[in-house]
Amino acid sequence: MINNYKNVGGTTSYPKMEGVDMLTILGFSMVICFMYLIMTKRMSALIALILIPILFALLGGFYQGLGEMMLKGVKTLAPTGVMLTFSILYFGIMIDAGLFDPLVKFILRIVKGDPVKVLAGTAILTLLVSLDGDSSTTYMIAIAAFLPLYRKLGLNILMMTCVVNLASGIMNLSPWGGPTARAAAALDIDALDIFVPMLPAIFLGCVSLVALATWFGIQEHRRLGRQEVGALHDIQLNLGGGTFEECEKNKRPKMFWPNLLLTTALLVLLVVGIVPIQILFMVSFALAVMLNYPKLTEQKDRIASHAANVLAVTSLIFAAGVFTGILSGTGMVDAMAKSVLSIIPPAFGPYLPVFTAIISMPFTFFMSNDAFYFGILPVIAQTAAGYGISAEEIARASIIGQPFHLISPLVPSLYLLTGLAKVDVGEHQKFAIKWGIFISLMLMVGGLLFGAFPLYHSGN
Repeated sequence: MINNYKNVGGTTSYPKMEGVDMLTILGFSMVICFMYLIMTKRMSALIALILIPILFALLGGFYQGLGEMMLKGVKTLAPTGVMLTFSILYFGIMIDAGLFDPLVKFILRIVKGDPVKVLAGTAILTLLVSLDGDSSTTYMIAIAAFLPLYRKLGLNILMMTCVVNLASGIMNLSPWGGPTARAAAALDIDALDIFVPMLPAIFLGCVSLVALATWFGIQEHRRLGRQEVGALHDIQLNLGGGTFEECEKNKRPKMFWPNLLLTTALLVLLVVGIVPIQILFMVSFALAVMLNYPKLTEQKDRIASHAANVLAVTSLIFAAGVFTGILSGTGMVDAMAKSVLSIIPPAFGPYLPVFTAIISMPFTFFMSNDAFYFGILPVIAQTAAGYGISAEEIARASIIGQPFHLISPLVPSLYLLTGLAKVDVGEHQKFAIKWGIFISLMLMVGGLLFGAFPLYHSGN
Protein backbone atom coordinates (compact mmCIF):
# COMPACT_ATOMS: atom_id res chain seq x y z
CA MET A 1 0.00 0.00 0.00
CA ILE A 2 2.80 2.39 0.84
CA ASN A 3 5.40 3.66 -1.59
CA ASN A 4 8.93 4.01 -0.28
CA TYR A 5 10.48 7.33 0.68
CA LYS A 6 12.93 8.52 -1.95
CA ASN A 7 15.16 11.48 -2.61
CA VAL A 8 15.83 11.89 -6.28
CA GLY A 9 17.88 14.78 -7.56
CA GLY A 10 17.53 16.60 -4.24
CA THR A 11 13.75 16.49 -4.42
CA THR A 12 12.00 14.78 -1.56
CA SER A 13 9.25 12.35 -2.46
CA TYR A 14 6.91 11.52 0.38
CA PRO A 15 5.30 8.11 0.71
CA LYS A 16 1.79 7.98 -0.66
CA MET A 17 -1.08 5.58 -0.30
CA GLU A 18 -2.35 3.83 -3.39
CA GLY A 19 -5.83 5.10 -4.19
CA VAL A 20 -7.37 8.39 -3.32
CA ASP A 21 -10.07 6.74 -1.22
CA MET A 22 -7.72 5.77 1.62
CA LEU A 23 -6.25 9.27 1.84
CA THR A 24 -9.73 10.74 1.80
CA ILE A 25 -10.87 8.51 4.65
CA LEU A 26 -7.68 9.26 6.55
CA GLY A 27 -8.09 13.02 6.09
CA PHE A 28 -11.72 13.24 7.12
CA SER A 29 -11.13 10.85 10.01
CA MET A 30 -8.28 13.01 11.27
CA VAL A 31 -10.35 16.21 11.21
CA ILE A 32 -13.38 14.54 12.82
CA CYS A 33 -11.23 12.97 15.52
CA PHE A 34 -9.60 16.32 16.25
CA MET A 35 -12.94 18.13 16.47
CA TYR A 36 -14.41 15.43 18.70
CA LEU A 37 -11.51 15.51 21.15
CA ILE A 38 -11.45 19.27 21.62
CA MET A 39 -15.25 19.68 21.73
CA THR A 40 -15.62 16.97 24.35
CA LYS A 41 -12.62 18.39 26.26
CA ARG A 42 -10.79 15.08 26.16
CA MET A 43 -7.74 16.92 24.85
CA SER A 44 -6.69 20.56 24.68
CA ALA A 45 -6.55 22.21 21.27
CA LEU A 46 -2.80 22.80 21.61
CA ILE A 47 -1.99 19.14 22.24
CA ALA A 48 -4.52 17.83 19.72
CA LEU A 49 -3.19 20.04 16.94
CA ILE A 50 0.25 18.49 17.37
CA LEU A 51 -0.38 14.85 18.24
CA ILE A 52 -3.51 13.93 16.24
CA PRO A 53 -2.10 14.71 12.77
CA ILE A 54 1.16 12.93 13.63
CA LEU A 55 -0.79 9.86 14.72
CA PHE A 56 -2.87 9.76 11.52
CA ALA A 57 0.17 10.41 9.33
CA LEU A 58 1.91 7.43 10.92
CA LEU A 59 -1.21 5.32 10.45
CA GLY A 60 -1.08 6.28 6.77
CA GLY A 61 2.51 5.14 6.47
CA PHE A 62 4.12 8.57 6.21
CA TYR A 63 7.06 7.70 8.40
CA GLN A 64 9.82 9.54 6.59
CA GLY A 65 9.62 13.18 5.58
CA LEU A 66 7.07 13.82 8.30
CA GLY A 67 9.29 16.34 10.04
CA GLU A 68 9.71 18.31 6.82
CA MET A 69 5.96 18.48 6.34
CA MET A 70 5.44 19.82 9.86
CA LEU A 71 8.28 22.32 9.55
CA LYS A 72 6.88 23.60 6.27
CA GLY A 73 3.48 24.10 7.89
CA VAL A 74 5.03 25.95 10.83
CA LYS A 75 7.04 28.17 8.47
CA THR A 76 3.88 28.94 6.51
CA LEU A 77 2.11 30.18 9.64
CA ALA A 78 5.17 31.90 11.12
CA PRO A 79 4.27 35.32 9.62
CA THR A 80 0.81 34.99 11.15
CA GLY A 81 2.37 34.17 14.50
CA VAL A 82 4.57 37.27 14.30
CA MET A 83 1.60 39.44 13.34
CA LEU A 84 -0.55 38.15 16.20
CA THR A 85 2.28 38.52 18.72
CA PHE A 86 2.75 42.21 18.02
CA SER A 87 -0.92 42.96 17.39
CA ILE A 88 -1.74 41.57 20.86
CA LEU A 89 1.02 43.67 22.38
CA TYR A 90 -0.03 46.79 20.44
CA PHE A 91 -3.71 46.66 21.32
CA GLY A 92 -2.81 45.54 24.85
CA ILE A 93 -0.79 48.74 25.25
CA MET A 94 -3.70 50.78 23.86
CA ILE A 95 -6.10 49.14 26.31
CA ASP A 96 -3.72 49.73 29.20
CA ALA A 97 -3.34 53.37 28.20
CA GLY A 98 -7.14 53.81 28.13
CA LEU A 99 -7.72 54.42 24.41
CA PHE A 100 -10.97 52.43 24.44
CA ASP A 101 -12.33 53.80 27.73
CA PRO A 102 -14.48 56.49 26.02
CA LEU A 103 -15.98 53.83 23.77
CA VAL A 104 -16.88 51.63 26.74
CA LYS A 105 -18.39 54.62 28.58
CA PHE A 106 -20.44 55.46 25.51
CA ILE A 107 -21.70 51.89 25.27
CA LEU A 108 -22.60 51.90 28.97
CA ARG A 109 -24.66 55.06 28.54
CA ILE A 110 -26.59 53.51 25.64
CA VAL A 111 -27.20 49.95 26.82
CA LYS A 112 -27.88 50.78 30.50
CA GLY A 113 -27.69 47.15 31.53
CA ASP A 114 -30.12 45.85 28.90
CA PRO A 115 -28.81 42.51 27.53
CA VAL A 116 -30.78 42.96 24.29
CA LYS A 117 -29.02 46.27 23.57
CA VAL A 118 -25.65 44.85 24.61
CA LEU A 119 -25.87 41.90 22.22
CA ALA A 120 -27.28 43.95 19.34
CA GLY A 121 -24.64 46.61 19.97
CA THR A 122 -21.95 43.94 19.88
CA ALA A 123 -23.09 42.87 16.41
CA ILE A 124 -23.39 46.41 15.02
CA LEU A 125 -20.09 47.68 16.39
CA THR A 126 -18.19 44.56 15.27
CA LEU A 127 -19.65 44.83 11.76
CA LEU A 128 -18.40 48.42 11.56
CA VAL A 129 -14.98 47.61 13.00
CA SER A 130 -14.68 44.67 10.58
CA LEU A 131 -14.68 47.01 7.58
CA ASP A 132 -10.88 46.89 7.60
CA GLY A 133 -11.16 43.24 6.51
CA ASP A 134 -8.75 41.98 9.18
CA SER A 135 -10.18 39.55 11.73
CA SER A 136 -7.36 39.97 14.22
CA THR A 137 -7.75 43.72 14.69
CA THR A 138 -11.53 43.29 14.79
CA TYR A 139 -11.27 40.80 17.64
CA MET A 140 -8.84 43.01 19.52
CA ILE A 141 -11.08 46.06 19.45
CA ALA A 142 -14.41 44.26 19.93
CA ILE A 143 -13.25 42.14 22.86
CA ALA A 144 -11.55 45.11 24.51
CA ALA A 145 -14.77 47.11 24.27
CA PHE A 146 -17.31 44.46 25.27
CA LEU A 147 -15.66 41.85 27.49
CA PRO A 148 -15.66 44.04 30.63
CA LEU A 149 -19.33 44.81 30.09
CA TYR A 150 -20.32 41.16 29.58
CA ARG A 151 -18.48 40.19 32.73
CA LYS A 152 -20.08 42.99 34.71
CA LEU A 153 -23.58 41.99 33.61
CA GLY A 154 -22.96 38.25 33.86
CA LEU A 155 -23.80 37.68 30.20
CA ASN A 156 -22.81 34.52 28.33
CA ILE A 157 -19.32 35.18 26.92
CA LEU A 158 -19.87 32.50 24.25
CA MET A 159 -22.66 34.62 22.78
CA MET A 160 -20.24 37.50 22.46
CA THR A 161 -17.52 35.43 20.79
CA CYS A 162 -20.08 33.88 18.45
CA VAL A 163 -21.45 37.26 17.32
CA VAL A 164 -17.98 38.79 16.94
CA ASN A 165 -16.71 35.74 15.03
CA LEU A 166 -19.63 35.74 12.58
CA ALA A 167 -19.57 39.51 12.07
CA SER A 168 -15.95 39.31 11.02
CA GLY A 169 -16.82 36.45 8.65
CA ILE A 170 -19.48 38.53 6.91
CA MET A 171 -17.41 41.67 6.52
CA ASN A 172 -14.40 39.64 5.41
CA LEU A 173 -16.16 39.45 2.03
CA SER A 174 -15.01 42.99 1.19
CA PRO A 175 -12.77 43.37 -1.90
CA TRP A 176 -9.73 43.89 0.34
CA GLY A 177 -10.65 40.85 2.44
CA GLY A 178 -8.86 37.57 1.87
CA PRO A 179 -11.59 35.33 0.36
CA THR A 180 -12.81 37.74 -2.34
CA ALA A 181 -9.27 38.64 -3.33
CA ARG A 182 -8.30 34.96 -3.53
CA ALA A 183 -11.34 34.07 -5.62
CA ALA A 184 -10.64 36.97 -7.98
CA ALA A 185 -6.99 35.98 -8.34
CA ALA A 186 -7.74 32.28 -8.82
CA LEU A 187 -10.26 32.92 -11.62
CA ASP A 188 -8.52 36.02 -13.07
CA ILE A 189 -11.50 38.34 -12.61
CA ASP A 190 -12.02 41.73 -10.93
CA ALA A 191 -12.73 41.59 -7.19
CA LEU A 192 -15.38 44.30 -7.59
CA ASP A 193 -17.25 42.08 -10.06
CA ILE A 194 -17.56 39.59 -7.23
CA PHE A 195 -18.28 42.04 -4.42
CA VAL A 196 -20.77 44.56 -5.85
CA PRO A 197 -23.48 42.04 -6.87
CA MET A 198 -23.08 40.43 -3.44
CA LEU A 199 -23.82 43.65 -1.53
CA PRO A 200 -27.56 42.89 -1.04
CA ALA A 201 -26.69 39.39 0.20
CA ILE A 202 -24.07 40.83 2.57
CA PHE A 203 -26.65 43.31 3.86
CA LEU A 204 -29.07 40.43 4.47
CA GLY A 205 -26.30 38.60 6.32
CA CYS A 206 -25.70 41.67 8.51
CA VAL A 207 -29.41 42.02 9.29
CA SER A 208 -29.61 38.32 10.11
CA LEU A 209 -26.66 38.62 12.48
CA VAL A 210 -28.16 41.61 14.30
CA ALA A 211 -31.45 39.68 14.57
CA LEU A 212 -29.56 36.66 15.95
CA ALA A 213 -27.72 38.86 18.46
CA THR A 214 -31.03 40.44 19.49
CA TRP A 215 -32.49 36.97 20.03
CA PHE A 216 -29.46 36.08 22.16
CA GLY A 217 -30.11 39.27 24.13
CA ILE A 218 -33.76 38.36 24.70
CA GLN A 219 -32.65 34.98 26.07
CA GLU A 220 -30.20 36.65 28.44
CA HIS A 221 -32.81 39.23 29.48
CA ARG A 222 -35.14 36.40 30.46
CA ARG A 223 -32.33 34.74 32.40
CA LEU A 224 -30.87 37.80 34.12
CA GLY A 225 -33.34 40.63 33.74
CA ARG A 226 -32.36 44.26 33.32
CA GLN A 227 -29.42 45.36 35.45
CA GLU A 228 -28.15 48.76 36.41
CA VAL A 229 -24.52 49.31 35.53
CA GLY A 230 -22.65 51.41 38.02
CA ALA A 231 -19.63 53.59 37.51
CA LEU A 232 -16.84 52.53 35.18
CA HIS A 233 -14.44 52.02 38.06
CA ASP A 234 -15.78 48.56 38.88
CA ILE A 235 -15.30 47.25 35.34
CA GLN A 236 -11.93 45.68 34.55
CA LEU A 237 -10.47 47.04 31.30
CA ASN A 238 -7.05 45.46 31.46
CA LEU A 239 -6.67 42.34 29.30
CA GLY A 240 -3.49 41.57 31.20
CA GLY A 241 -5.39 41.43 34.47
CA GLY A 242 -4.60 43.28 37.66
CA THR A 243 -6.48 45.34 40.24
CA PHE A 244 -8.38 48.55 39.63
CA GLU A 245 -5.52 50.55 41.16
CA GLU A 246 -3.02 48.94 38.80
CA CYS A 247 -5.26 49.67 35.82
CA GLU A 248 -5.62 53.30 36.79
CA LYS A 249 -1.87 53.58 37.25
CA ASN A 250 -1.33 52.42 33.69
CA LYS A 251 -3.85 54.83 32.15
CA ARG A 252 -2.44 57.62 29.98
CA PRO A 253 -5.38 60.03 29.41
CA LYS A 254 -3.10 62.77 28.08
CA MET A 255 -2.00 60.39 25.31
CA PHE A 256 -5.53 59.76 24.03
CA TRP A 257 -5.22 61.81 20.84
CA PRO A 258 -1.70 60.63 19.92
CA ASN A 259 -2.85 57.03 20.52
CA LEU A 260 -5.99 57.57 18.44
CA LEU A 261 -3.97 59.06 15.58
CA LEU A 262 -1.46 56.21 15.73
CA THR A 263 -4.22 53.58 15.74
CA THR A 264 -6.08 55.31 12.90
CA ALA A 265 -2.88 55.44 10.84
CA LEU A 266 -2.31 51.76 11.59
CA LEU A 267 -5.79 50.79 10.39
CA VAL A 268 -5.48 52.93 7.25
CA LEU A 269 -2.16 51.32 6.39
CA LEU A 270 -3.70 47.90 7.02
CA VAL A 271 -6.38 48.61 4.42
CA VAL A 272 -3.99 50.21 1.92
CA GLY A 273 -1.55 47.35 2.30
CA ILE A 274 1.64 49.20 1.37
CA VAL A 275 3.52 47.75 4.36
CA PRO A 276 3.55 44.05 5.35
CA ILE A 277 1.15 43.63 8.25
CA GLN A 278 3.78 41.94 10.43
CA ILE A 279 6.20 44.86 10.10
CA LEU A 280 3.37 47.34 10.53
CA PHE A 281 2.39 45.91 13.91
CA MET A 282 6.00 45.59 15.04
CA VAL A 283 6.73 49.24 14.32
CA SER A 284 3.37 50.40 15.71
CA PHE A 285 3.96 48.48 18.93
CA ALA A 286 7.43 49.99 19.31
CA LEU A 287 6.04 53.50 18.83
CA ALA A 288 3.09 52.88 21.15
CA VAL A 289 5.14 51.54 24.04
CA MET A 290 7.71 54.36 23.70
CA LEU A 291 5.03 57.06 23.62
CA ASN A 292 2.99 55.76 26.54
CA TYR A 293 5.64 54.16 28.73
CA PRO A 294 9.02 55.79 28.08
CA LYS A 295 10.69 54.23 31.14
CA LEU A 296 12.32 50.87 30.54
CA THR A 297 10.83 49.35 33.72
CA GLU A 298 7.33 50.38 32.62
CA GLN A 299 7.85 48.84 29.21
CA LYS A 300 8.97 45.55 30.74
CA ASP A 301 5.95 45.50 33.07
CA ARG A 302 3.48 46.14 30.24
CA ILE A 303 5.00 43.49 27.99
CA ALA A 304 5.07 40.99 30.86
CA SER A 305 1.40 41.67 31.66
CA HIS A 306 0.39 40.54 28.16
CA ALA A 307 2.86 37.67 27.87
CA ALA A 308 0.26 35.07 28.84
CA ASN A 309 -2.09 36.21 26.06
CA VAL A 310 0.74 36.17 23.53
CA LEU A 311 1.91 32.69 24.51
CA ALA A 312 -1.62 31.26 24.55
CA VAL A 313 -2.29 32.44 21.01
CA THR A 314 1.06 31.99 19.29
CA SER A 315 1.60 28.48 20.67
CA LEU A 316 -1.70 27.45 19.07
CA ILE A 317 -0.71 29.11 15.80
CA PHE A 318 2.48 27.11 15.49
CA ALA A 319 0.69 23.95 16.59
CA ALA A 320 -1.85 24.59 13.82
CA GLY A 321 1.13 24.72 11.45
CA VAL A 322 1.85 21.08 12.30
CA PHE A 323 -1.77 20.17 11.53
CA THR A 324 -1.96 22.00 8.20
CA GLY A 325 1.54 20.91 7.19
CA ILE A 326 0.64 17.24 7.54
CA LEU A 327 -2.80 17.73 5.98
CA SER A 328 -1.20 19.26 2.88
CA GLY A 329 2.10 17.38 2.80
CA THR A 330 0.51 13.94 2.89
CA GLY A 331 -1.91 14.88 0.12
CA MET A 332 -4.94 14.36 2.35
CA VAL A 333 -6.39 17.77 1.58
CA ASP A 334 -6.20 17.20 -2.19
CA ALA A 335 -7.71 13.73 -1.86
CA MET A 336 -10.58 15.07 0.26
CA ALA A 337 -11.37 17.73 -2.32
CA LYS A 338 -11.16 15.45 -5.35
CA SER A 339 -13.30 12.79 -3.74
CA VAL A 340 -16.12 15.27 -3.16
CA LEU A 341 -15.87 16.71 -6.68
CA SER A 342 -15.87 13.24 -8.22
CA ILE A 343 -19.35 12.44 -6.94
CA ILE A 344 -21.03 15.29 -8.80
CA PRO A 345 -23.44 13.74 -11.36
CA PRO A 346 -23.65 15.38 -14.82
CA ALA A 347 -27.31 16.25 -14.25
CA PHE A 348 -26.22 18.43 -11.35
CA GLY A 349 -24.20 20.71 -13.63
CA PRO A 350 -26.80 23.52 -13.95
CA TYR A 351 -26.94 23.70 -10.15
CA LEU A 352 -23.18 24.19 -9.73
CA PRO A 353 -23.44 27.73 -8.25
CA VAL A 354 -25.64 26.48 -5.41
CA PHE A 355 -23.45 23.39 -5.06
CA THR A 356 -20.38 25.65 -4.82
CA ALA A 357 -22.05 27.79 -2.16
CA ILE A 358 -22.96 24.75 -0.07
CA ILE A 359 -19.60 22.99 -0.28
CA SER A 360 -17.74 26.25 0.44
CA MET A 361 -18.82 25.74 4.06
CA PRO A 362 -17.30 22.31 4.79
CA PHE A 363 -14.42 22.78 2.34
CA THR A 364 -13.19 26.03 3.86
CA PHE A 365 -13.78 24.59 7.33
CA PHE A 366 -11.62 21.52 6.71
CA MET A 367 -8.94 23.23 4.64
CA SER A 368 -7.31 26.62 4.23
CA ASN A 369 -8.73 29.33 2.01
CA ASP A 370 -5.65 29.04 -0.20
CA ALA A 371 -6.27 25.33 -0.77
CA PHE A 372 -9.92 25.89 -1.61
CA TYR A 373 -9.67 28.99 -3.78
CA PHE A 374 -6.51 28.10 -5.67
CA GLY A 375 -6.93 24.32 -5.76
CA ILE A 376 -10.65 23.58 -5.91
CA LEU A 377 -12.37 26.69 -7.24
CA PRO A 378 -10.66 26.71 -10.68
CA VAL A 379 -11.77 23.09 -11.24
CA ILE A 380 -15.37 23.96 -10.35
CA ALA A 381 -15.30 27.09 -12.51
CA GLN A 382 -13.94 25.18 -15.50
CA THR A 383 -16.67 22.57 -15.12
CA ALA A 384 -19.33 25.26 -14.72
CA ALA A 385 -18.21 27.02 -17.90
CA GLY A 386 -19.41 23.99 -19.87
CA TYR A 387 -22.92 24.73 -18.61
CA GLY A 388 -22.74 28.43 -19.49
CA ILE A 389 -22.17 29.52 -15.89
CA SER A 390 -19.79 32.48 -15.60
CA ALA A 391 -16.66 32.53 -13.47
CA GLU A 392 -18.05 35.57 -11.62
CA GLU A 393 -21.15 33.63 -10.54
CA ILE A 394 -19.06 30.73 -9.28
CA ALA A 395 -16.72 33.14 -7.46
CA ARG A 396 -19.65 34.83 -5.69
CA ALA A 397 -21.02 31.48 -4.62
CA SER A 398 -17.60 30.39 -3.36
CA ILE A 399 -17.41 33.10 -0.67
CA ILE A 400 -20.71 32.12 0.95
CA GLY A 401 -19.08 29.84 3.52
CA GLN A 402 -16.76 32.43 5.07
CA PRO A 403 -18.77 33.08 8.28
CA PHE A 404 -18.59 29.32 8.90
CA HIS A 405 -14.94 29.19 7.81
CA LEU A 406 -13.78 31.55 10.56
CA ILE A 407 -14.96 29.05 13.19
CA SER A 408 -12.56 26.44 11.79
CA PRO A 409 -9.69 25.28 14.03
CA LEU A 410 -7.39 25.87 11.06
CA VAL A 411 -8.00 29.65 11.20
CA PRO A 412 -5.29 31.27 13.34
CA SER A 413 -7.36 34.28 14.39
CA LEU A 414 -9.87 31.96 16.10
CA TYR A 415 -7.32 31.33 18.83
CA LEU A 416 -6.79 35.05 19.26
CA LEU A 417 -10.54 35.53 19.74
CA THR A 418 -10.92 32.73 22.27
CA GLY A 419 -7.67 33.64 24.00
CA LEU A 420 -8.67 37.27 24.54
CA ALA A 421 -12.15 36.29 25.71
CA LYS A 422 -10.66 33.52 27.87
CA VAL A 423 -13.06 30.85 26.60
CA ASP A 424 -12.31 27.29 25.51
CA VAL A 425 -11.93 26.82 21.75
CA GLY A 426 -14.04 23.68 21.77
CA GLU A 427 -16.84 25.33 23.75
CA HIS A 428 -16.87 28.28 21.35
CA GLN A 429 -17.05 26.01 18.32
CA LYS A 430 -19.74 23.84 19.89
CA PHE A 431 -21.84 26.94 20.49
CA ALA A 432 -21.11 28.82 17.27
CA ILE A 433 -21.02 26.17 14.52
CA LYS A 434 -24.78 25.97 13.97
CA TRP A 435 -25.04 29.76 13.86
CA GLY A 436 -22.14 29.95 11.42
CA ILE A 437 -24.06 27.61 9.11
CA PHE A 438 -27.19 29.74 9.58
CA ILE A 439 -25.47 33.02 8.63
CA SER A 440 -23.77 31.39 5.64
CA LEU A 441 -27.13 30.04 4.46
CA MET A 442 -28.64 33.51 4.81
CA LEU A 443 -25.85 34.84 2.58
CA MET A 444 -26.70 32.11 0.06
CA VAL A 445 -30.40 33.00 0.18
CA GLY A 446 -29.49 36.64 -0.40
CA GLY A 447 -27.24 35.72 -3.31
CA LEU A 448 -30.04 33.73 -4.92
CA LEU A 449 -32.78 36.29 -4.25
CA PHE A 450 -30.82 39.23 -5.60
CA GLY A 451 -29.30 37.44 -8.58
CA ALA A 452 -25.66 37.26 -7.55
CA PHE A 453 -25.71 33.65 -8.79
CA PRO A 454 -28.55 31.45 -10.12
CA LEU A 455 -30.31 28.52 -8.55
CA TYR A 456 -30.45 26.79 -11.91
CA HIS A 457 -28.67 27.73 -15.16
CA SER A 458 -30.38 26.52 -18.29
CA GLY A 459 -27.22 26.92 -20.36
CA ASN A 460 -28.84 29.33 -22.81
